[in-house]
Amino acid sequence: MGPAKDSDDGPPAAAAHDTVPEEDAEDAAGPLLRMRGIVKRFPGVRALDGVDLDVRAGEVHCLLGQNGAGKSTLIKVLAGAHRPDGGEISLGGEPFAPADPTAAMRAGIATIYQELDLVDGLSVADNIFLGHERARFGFTRRADGEREARALLARLGHGEIPPRRETGRLPAAGRQVVSMARALSHEARLIVMDEPSAALAHDEVSNLFRIIRELTAAGVAVVYISHRLEEIREIGDRVTVLKDGRTVATNLPARTTPTSRIVSLMTGRDVEYAFPGRSSREDGDEVLKVEGLSLAGWFEDVSFTVRAGEIVGLAGLVGSGRSEILETVYGSRRPTAGRVLLDGRPVRPGDTGAAVRRGMGMAPEERKSQALLLHESVAGNVSLAGLGRYSKLGWLDRRRENADVRRQIEALDIRPPDPRRPVATLSGGNQQKVVLARWLLDAGGETSGGLRLLVLDEPTRGVDVGARAELYAVIRELADRGVAVLLVSSEVPEVLGLADRVLVVREGRIIHQAPGRDLDESRVLNMIMEGRAT
Repeated sequence: MGPAKDSDDGPPAAAAHDTVPEEDAEDAAGPLLRMRGIVKRFPGVRALDGVDLDVRAGEVHCLLGQNGAGKSTLIKVLAGAHRPDGGEISLGGEPFAPADPTAAMRAGIATIYQELDLVDGLSVADNIFLGHERARFGFTRRADGEREARALLARLGHGEIPPRRETGRLPAAGRQVVSMARALSHEARLIVMDEPSAALAHDEVSNLFRIIRELTAAGVAVVYISHRLEEIREIGDRVTVLKDGRTVATNLPARTTPTSRIVSLMTGRDVEYAFPGRSSREDGDEVLKVEGLSLAGWFEDVSFTVRAGEIVGLAGLVGSGRSEILETVYGSRRPTAGRVLLDGRPVRPGDTGAAVRRGMGMAPEERKSQALLLHESVAGNVSLAGLGRYSKLGWLDRRRENADVRRQIEALDIRPPDPRRPVATLSGGNQQKVVLARWLLDAGGETSGGLRLLVLDEPTRGVDVGARAELYAVIRELADRGVAVLLVSSEVPEVLGLADRVLVVREGRIIHQAPGRDLDESRVLNMIMEGRAT
């Protein structure tokens, strides 16, 4: 599934960026947004080192780069969350220096972050209008807010979401929709979308693109960030690429620039975006056995096995029960029926601690809220599940802990490579690597039993094209060591490319299973959309 390599596409020079001339001159008024020489420093790192970006009204401008390239920092500068240390910004031809996010929103800039900044305890309507509540004479008019929220949700194709529903009770895809509705509620003239499709199913992505086309047709500018290069082809107009906090290319045509060129610019090298070979072992010991597992309202009578050295993937729409199956296997949810066996012995239901002690590890979909201690260091997060190995007579062997963590940082290319750095300061993709690194410590079997089963929910969500290939290789290497792997991904090609065996999930039931090599994307999509095993 990798792009064809272009022999004349070498890595870009770091000192300057490529600007592709255009046949059509810009409007006399110039771009809606112009950022020149933007610099942002944090302690020990120069996150932005002279970034340039122009965005026109009515276009989709795609911002690409590896994790840690500076994309998130740049959009936080634009959104008023960070103050730049250098450079100039103009909006609509006027100098622009937002003091805070509220000032940016008032100027017409709305941002949908990859890690959604919603308040779980508030209703859907309250989140949509948070900070600009519908009020009259100083009194909040909830009925007006709920009515407008209902209209916005319907516009997004999700009129079924109740405006009064507590946001924290929604699935990841529903929360993403609420965040988009909030952006639309501001009547923005520029909307920044950071990985907006990461939690969306195939049909929901099509609906997202419909909304984006409506917005741009009305003159709204969209800055679109995604690691899914096929989306850039479909929805983008122009591309700017960042690397190491600098603009290395801009004004690239989204639909015609070769994928190999984009990957080379992002990584500084040619990357073969391909999946590792499948396992040839079919006789591994049975590690996981799921018998008649049910969770009321989500899935029913689910049974399957995973063998040592085997990667089993679940393919299905968001809301089909696929993630809930993983969470129940791991003990995050208590089943209403059935049981989970690991190495032939039942695992205590609804007890993640028991699962970890038995050799299970999980990288959940929502890494920030479910997997990471954001204000702790990289080292503290990586060693969290295996502190017992570094403890002796109540004392922690910090030297050994740091040595093991540094090996994982190097193996997964976590950036910046500093074990003491707070996880909250890392990019989303590097945070995902920290979660994986936690369980890789047990993969060698150094603790009692070692890692026996690794459960992965959206393992490459928010991970760039170069790092994906590295993560795929790590997952396959773990399987080759004898670890059983159970994974879910919204990207059907990823499931088919990684999994030795694929389970197709629809409406809470496994409707088909087959070796990954015997399936193709079209066939799987037909099954999960129409419910027929063809």
